[in-house]
Parts: sequence; structure tokens; C-alpha cells
Amino acid sequence: MTRELTDSELLELYRQMALIRRFEEKSAELYAEGKIGGFLHLYIGEEAIAVGACKALGQQDHLLTAYRDHGWAIARGLDAGQVMAELLGKATGVSGGKGGSMHLASAAHHYWGGHAIVGGHLPLATGVGLAIRYNAGAEAVLCVLGEGTTNIGYFHESLNLAALWKLPVVFLVENNQYGMGTEVGRASSLTNIYEKGCAYGIENQQFNGQDVAEVYQAMSGALDYARREGPVLLEAITYRYVGHSMGDPERYRTREEIEQWRERDPLCRVEDKMNAEGAASVELFANIQAEIAAEVDEIVAFAKNSPEPEDAALWEHIYVNPIGDRRAEA
Repeated sequence: MTRELTDSELLELYRQMALIRRFEEKSAELYAEGKIGGFLHLYIGEEAIAVGACKALGQQDHLLTAYRDHGWAIARGLDAGQVMAELLGKATGVSGGKGGSMHLASAAHHYWGGHAIVGGHLPLATGVGLAIRYNAGAEAVLCVLGEGTTNIGYFHESLNLAALWKLPVVFLVENNQYGMGTEVGRASSLTNIYEKGCAYGIENQQFNGQDVAEVYQAMSGALDYARREGPVLLEAITYRYVGHSMGDPERYRTREEIEQWRERDPLCRVEDKMNAEGAASVELFANIQAEIAAEVDEIVAFAKNSPEPEDAALWEHIYVNPIGDRRAEA
């Protein structure tokens, strides 16, 4: 039986969610100012999933995600200043300024990336799980994907092999109701995504992705099961308050729908629960928000003041020698 979170733990998870929320809001501002280039996929509204799941992950466990990855990187423990520096393409970024928004990673945290190719990381997660089983390891793998990914070949191939070999992989679907601008019911014949696990005989569960404590409980149980028995398919019901990316005109949903989901805001759920139980106060949460705002200002200042990558960095972390070196050898 998974233990309940203490009040102090719940407050810490609230603080992490607030940090991710403010970080993403600032990222949107910087994108509008032209400071961030390329694509930018924000996590606003979904914070409880990353924070609750990473609370359940062990330090030696492995994490792979898709391209909506800022929140996951911060929740996994990557330095938020270095994450922001990466978004701005600075040398102090977690990928040296060469990965950008969709390619965050940290070997030290066993975080093997945001992946820009839809579903491209699922076979990789399955491969990590195979390596763990082969070496009789005790780790587990968390593979995070969107509901749209469950309609492609990578998903079914990965679940099939994970089930066949009883690999310790938890496939976590963040069902935010839309694949880009397409509502889930218009793209998938089965709208209860977790039931797709039945085709492969693996454990499956759906839960409220707006409740950080419920996410933690579901993820803890799934990871324990995966270590012992094999793969699990989880579906977190959630919602993004902003578009698919910064270039999304959002013509496919109504303002009323967004406001209805805002009533289920993951931060407000914690505030309401703890205030009602007398475990916290309105003033305490206001102070936390003020502290987070100041912290994010420092994060942005660090990123803006960081140096650009040197030209020589183009030749680092590649599999061939620089052209100049080859000419010298000739």
C-alpha cells in the first residue's frame, strides 16, 4: 500500500508546481520577445503529473519524455537556471545551448531526453527496460507520451515487446484532450486510452492528472508493480491551458471549455485542500508565490547573462573528427 504524503511533502510539491508554472509563463514572454527561437511547447495546467510522478521515481530510475519537457526536467531535479539557459541557446544550458526547448537531457539525473519525434522515444524506453532485465537490475523506466502517440506503430511495437519480455517500464500517457488541434475522440476509436493495454495483457489504470497526490499514488504503485511483474500503461487525465505550441491559434476549443478546466487547476486543488484542513493558509501560499516569482526572475537573469556557445562547440559530442583535424592528419 502506497503511503500518504505528509503536509510538508505536499507543500514542497506545490512549490515545485508553482515554479514550473511561473517558469513556463516567463518562457512564453521570452518567446514573444524573440529571445527563444524554434518551437516552444508549454506545460501550463499539467504540472501535477510531472511533479507527482518524479516524487515517486527513485534516483536510479530512468525517465524519457516527449517534447513538452520543461516541467519534467525541473521536476526531475535539473537546475531551472540551466534549463532556461538552454531555451535561450546559451552555453550554460543543460545541452550546451544546442538542444533547445525539445531536447533537454541529463545523464546525471537518468533523464534521457525530451524527444521531438512523436513516439520516437518509446522503443528507446523499451530498450532501457530490456537492459535492466538483462542485467538483473532493480531500476524501473518511466516513459511519458501524449495520447496521440498511442495511435502509431512505435506505441504498439513497444508495448508488445515490453509485455512479452516483462520489462520494468511504466508507459504514462498525458491525455490533455487534444493531439495538436485534434480532439482525442476524432483520432482514436478508443477514448479510454488506458484500455489499450488490454490488447497486450498488461496492467492499466486511469487517474486524475490534476491531483498531485493521486498522481504520486498511482505512479508509486505502478513502479513497484513494474519492477516485480512487468509493464504498466497509465493514463493521466489532464489539460493544457495554452495552445499546443506558441504558434497555435487555438481555434478548435472554446474559452468556456478552458475556464471549466481551470476550475480543476492542480495548484488550486492543493491550496483548497490544505486551507480546508487547516494545514496551511492563504498567506502562506501567497508568500510561496512571491518567492517563486523572485526565483524565476533570477533564473531569467542568469540565462540572459550567460554566454553564447563558442563556435568550436559545433565539433563537440559528435562521432567524427573536425574537418580541420582530418586535413591535418592527411
